[in-house]
Amino acid sequence: MSLKSISLRDFVIVHELELDLSGGFTVLTGETGAGKSILIDALQLALGARADAGVVREGAARCEISAEFDSPQSLAPWLEQAGFDGGDTLLLRRTIDAQGKSRAWINGSAATATQLKEIADQLVDIHGQHAWQSLTRPDAVRGLLDSYADVSTDELSRRWQQWRLAQKTLAEARDAQDSLQRERERLAWQIGEVDKLAPGADEWDELNAQHGRLSNAQALRDAVQTAVDALQESDDNANALLGRAITALQNQEHIEPEFKAMIEVLNGALAQMEDTVHSLNGYARHAELEPQRLAELDERLSLWVSLARRYKRTPAELPELLASWQAELQKLNAAADLAQLEKNEAQAKAAYLEEASQVSKARAKAAPKLAKAITQAMQGLGMQGGKFDVALARLEQAAQHGLEQAEFLVAGHSGSTPRPVGKVASGGELSRIALAIAVTTSQLGQAETLIFDEVDSGVGGAVAETVGRLMKQLGKDRQVMAVTHLPQVAACADQHLVVAKRAENGVTLSAVDHVNGEQRVAEIARMLGGERLSGTTLAHAKEMLGQ
Repeated sequence: MSLKSISLRDFVIVHELELDLSGGFTVLTGETGAGKSILIDALQLALGARADAGVVREGAARCEISAEFDSPQSLAPWLEQAGFDGGDTLLLRRTIDAQGKSRAWINGSAATATQLKEIADQLVDIHGQHAWQSLTRPDAVRGLLDSYADVSTDELSRRWQQWRLAQKTLAEARDAQDSLQRERERLAWQIGEVDKLAPGADEWDELNAQHGRLSNAQALRDAVQTAVDALQESDDNANALLGRAITALQNQEHIEPEFKAMIEVLNGALAQMEDTVHSLNGYARHAELEPQRLAELDERLSLWVSLARRYKRTPAELPELLASWQAELQKLNAAADLAQLEKNEAQAKAAYLEEASQVSKARAKAAPKLAKAITQAMQGLGMQGGKFDVALARLEQAAQHGLEQAEFLVAGHSGSTPRPVGKVASGGELSRIALAIAVTTSQLGQAETLIFDEVDSGVGGAVAETVGRLMKQLGKDRQVMAVTHLPQVAACADQHLVVAKRAENGVTLSAVDHVNGEQRVAEIARMLGGERLSGTTLAHAKEMLGQ
């Protein structure tokens, strides 16, 4: 079993309730308006359903719901990862105050409603009285077929998202082609214009240095000649004066020994001066005015200045500007590589279609098997000759869930053509079809507890007995709970709970009692013939219970 107990405090019209549950097949019965579905509603809140202040009993500050389960082994990794204590028992608790504020706990540790929802599918599978409505919803139909086919669409969905992203990237690139092309053309033209100049990294400084020398060539030649004259050519040149100084000191060196060191210094200066004169003469021989070269330099410098002014830069910044434009153009060319983007999109599409094809094959294989199983279940629920079909229609466009849409079709009588269930089935038939589906697919889910909330609406007679036997059969493998108004169903149960309203101190409250023996006979008799029990109804009730 899975659900071991449930306790309520100040929930709707329940003041306090603690209910232990057993395995097998359990029914909840009671008069109309007694609140037979209160336990189901409370359990759904314990499993993370949306809460509001309306569930708090009038006059109470808050309501509290606790549900204790045998903890499935499959939940152990989730509990550990989420930081909750493990063990054999799983205790879910939730409170809702009069302002609608909700709090939740898992095994005594604070939790969120979202976390409760995450584990709900592994604990309880609830089939509501309006379960037939899902038979007309494509997503629900497809989900049921996929469960029956043991198909997971997680990988398909992942590949769909990748394909969609590749499509979006390609479409955006195509939309941006015009603006990108204009930008590329602008950059290419600018690069071409500057590239004609071919500005070297240090060329601007070198050009200015050369221009400075050539534009002052005559002045430089004059300066060299003046220096040579002063050092060697004029009457009182430095060379002659140094020679006279050295001779004068040498003549007195025998008297003053210190002159020797001075003479050596002057001889060194004389030698350096002679070297300098030699260098100046060499410069003068090679220094030419070169007017043509000067004109070339003027022209090139003008080009540098003109381009720099056009792009609002200094001339020295032109080489760096050219390099940045070239890098930007290369980036734009790479961004606009439509061929690669188209290749990426095609690969993503192929990957999606490959997975979608496998999913389609699994669905196509499972659809007739599911249809056959549900058709067989329908025969036992009073729809002899009826036929159930699972139709797969190819979608015009691929979708996240695959290439086809699933639809449930039904033929109520032998020989009629199956049509969509919502168009051909009556309310009672829809309920029976939903029950047939629930019975057929009951083994698919992970949950150990199945709950049927008045899914037998519109059913009676021999069909009701069949429903009861089906639920009892399900109860041999899993815990089954059913809210029912049918005595035939209730009589098949292993455990019988009766929900009743009672007045205490002028306040109407709801209570739930286990019934056995004569109490159960009386409840079955009430369900058969109303509040006034007769010997006939009591006898019939005993007969149904096999007493």
